[in-house]
Amino acid sequence: MVILRSLPARAARSNICAQCMRSSITSFRPLTTSSQSTTRLARRSTFKPLSSPVFSCAPQLRSYATKSTADDLIEEIQEQYATARDEFEIAAEETEKKSVYAEEDRAAAREELDNLKALYEKALESADAEEVKRRVGQRIRELDNAVEALEKSALEE
Repeated sequence: MVILRSLPARAARSNICAQCMRSSITSFRPLTTSSQSTTRLARRSTFKPLSSPVFSCAPQLRSYATKSTADDLIEEIQEQYATARDEFEIAAEETEKKSVYAEEDRAAAREELDNLKALYEKALESADAEEVKRRVGQRIRELDNAVEALEKSALEE
């Protein structure tokens, strides 16, 4: 005959809260004869956890961090940066090929860079200026220098 551990014996080893124990005791039926069953039911109904539960069975709401205003500004700057970077890469390719579209692409790259710098300057006027400067300032300076170098190389040719 196979003997299964009763729910109270299993529960003593786990970190289940009393509320979960009560709800699962009513649905648990051991595989025993009726005389043993009544004895175990009597023991089960008097079961009390030895200590307070570690985990609660009730669903808990998890609070997530909210975006700061700096995050919103930086996200907007990064979107504009991606656009300006794409325009720069296109302009660099066309300038390297010396295509007829190179001058227009350089102008488009300069225009997007100017939009990016305006957005960056606007963000530097906010209360989160230091964080914005720390997180995206270097990339904007690098892109600015690259566009200037591209324009300078195009004038020399």
